[in-house]
Amino acid sequence: MMHLEEITAAVSLGQAGDRETARRQLSGLWDSVDDPQTRCAIAHYLADVQDETSDELAWDLRALEVVEDTAWLPSLHLNLADDYRRLAQPLEAEGHLQLARKHLHLLPTDGYGELIRSAVDHVAEALAAGNTDRLPSNPSS
Repeated sequence: MMHLEEITAAVSLGQAGDRETARRQLSGLWDSVDDPQTRCAIAHYLADVQDETSDELAWDLRALEVVEDTAWLPSLHLNLADDYRRLAQPLEAEGHLQLARKHLHLLPTDGYGELIRSAVDHVAEALAAGNTDRLPSNPSS
């Protein structure tokens, strides 16, 4: 993947609380990169540093539009399900949860795979309860 170090540095800034700088750096990369795999990663991480759920949804949709590596699908659909759940759009949320579950077999049986599988369960529970709050496990929290 191209620009991995720059993406990682911007993601670290966002995780440390400097979301504005992370957004600016990732947006600059988005504008300068044509590689679909890199654009998918950038959009995926740009979603995590948005302040508004509607903006997060827009970036998650962009990531899904350019995805080429099917291993990203469980996480992308999970994020979209959570976005729609928080926007009180349960039918869309449920549809993306089903797609996330359909692709869980693509995940490794490691910590990352278990993290995504667990998050699918948490989003499904929150959706069933009618909870539209941001979950503590959400990367944009």
